[in-house]
Formats: sequence, C-alpha cells, structure tokens
Amino acid sequence: MKKIILLFAFSLLTATLTFSQDKAAYRESFKKMMIANGSEQTFKVVIDQMISSYKAQRPEIKQEIWDGLGASFHKIGIEELLDLLLPVYQKHLSLEDINNMNAFYETPTGRKFAEKTPAITQESMQAGQLWGQKIGEEFAKKLAEKGN
Repeated sequence: MKKIILLFAFSLLTATLTFSQDKAAYRESFKKMMIANGSEQTFKVVIDQMISSYKAQRPEIKQEIWDGLGASFHKIGIEELLDLLLPVYQKHLSLEDINNMNAFYETPTGRKFAEKTPAITQESMQAGQLWGQKIGEEFAKKLAEKGN
C-alpha cells in the first residue's frame, strides 16, 4: 500500500512539474509572440492614451509623476495582461502553434505584417464603421418598407 501511495505521489509531482515547465515555456513563447507581432507596443500606446486622458483631467499633477506612472504601468500592465490572455491562447492554440507564429514573425513578411498591423487595424475599423452605417441604413429602410 505504501508503494502505491508513494508511486501515486511521485506521479502527481512529476505531472505537476511537467505542467509547470510547459506553462513556463508557453508563457515565454507567448510573450515573444506578443512582442514580435506588435501587440506589446499597441498595449503601451493604450496605456499612454489612458495616462493622457487622466493628465487632462488632473493638470495640477507634475509631469514627473505621470512619467513614473507610465513607466510603471508599461511594465506591470503588460505582464498582467499577458497573465490574463495566456489561458485564452492556451485554450485555442498549442505551444507548437505559438512557436510557428513566432517563426513567421521572424520572416521579412512577418516583420512587415507586424509593422503594418496598427495601420491595417485603424483603416479596417474605419471601413467597418462605414459598412455598419450602410447596413444600418438598409435595415431601417427595409423595416420602413414593411411598415415598421
């Protein structure tokens, strides 16, 4: 009986250590991907925009304080965001998938895609707004035709 308990405990410990190593490897590769694809830089821009907004509301606060907050949140905010996003990505993508994406972002095309993504996103959002307005107008027109 002691051997069975000892074997079970050893198996559990081995599985836990392997899972921890896998999780650490995944997190490291995931962070590399977030840096390579430009997401980290996008998060920094968002933090800077938030600070600018607060700064406009609180002009009496010295610039040095805002600078310190920015630096602090750039570091802490991104690490926390990685921790929040990690389980989502783990649910849908394997470590191999993340590593393959990292390999893509190391190619000239991947680097170009990462560089252009912010502009593509902004222009896509503008196109989506126009599309949404058009659909909304057509929807309202069809309802009016039906007497509603």
